[in-house]
Amino acid sequence: MPYAIISDIHANLEALDVVLADIAARRPDAVVCLGDFVGYGPDPVPCVERVRPLLRAAVVGNHDVAALETQDAVAAKFNPFAYEAVVWTRRQLTEPVRGYLEGLPRRATPDGFLCVHGSVRDPIEEYIFDIATARASFDAAPFVLCLVGHTHVPAVFTQAGEAVIGEPLLPDRPLQLQSDRRYIINAGSVGQPRDGDPR
Repeated sequence: MPYAIISDIHANLEALDVVLADIAARRPDAVVCLGDFVGYGPDPVPCVERVRPLLRAAVVGNHDVAALETQDAVAAKFNPFAYEAVVWTRRQLTEPVRGYLEGLPRRATPDGFLCVHGSVRDPIEEYIFDIATARASFDAAPFVLCLVGHTHVPAVFTQAGEAVIGEPLLPDRPLQLQSDRRYIINAGSVGQPRDGDPR
C-alpha cells in the first residue's frame, strides 16, 4: 500500500499546497503526518484545516505541544525565534484546531509501522541525527519500520544484525526495504527543510 509521509509543516501553507498537489498527482492510498503542524509559519489554522481531512494517521510534534502549553515546559527550550513564533501561534489557534492538536497521540501504528515525531525513546523532543541515537531507538522497541520527523533532514537509519548505518534519503534514489533489516526513516520537512534542498 503506497503512503505519502509528511512532517514538519510548520504553518507554511504555500509549501503545504505544493506538497499536497504532488501527493494528489501520485495518488497514494493514505497520508500520514509526523507532527509539527504549527510553529514558525504564518498559517497554523489553514494548514491544519487543509491537511486534517486527508490523514489516515498523525502524531503530535514538539511545536504542536508548545503551542498548547500554558507553562512553557517545551517552548522554554526553543531558540528566541521559535519561542516568539509559538507564542504568536497560541493566539491564532481556533478551538477546533486546538482540540485536534490536543487529541493527537505521541505514537501511532497505522498498518503496523511505528510513527513518532522525535524518537522512540522520546516521541516529542529527542532528535535522531546520529547512529548512537538511532541505535537507542532500535533498542527501545521491537518495530521493523519507524517513521520520524523533527530534524527536518531526510535520512534513513538501517539496522542489520548489530550494525546500524545512517545515510541521507535522496529523492532520486528509491529505498528498497529488506525483510531482514529494521528501519528508521525521516522524510524531511514540508515547511522548513534544513538539508539545503528546498523541493
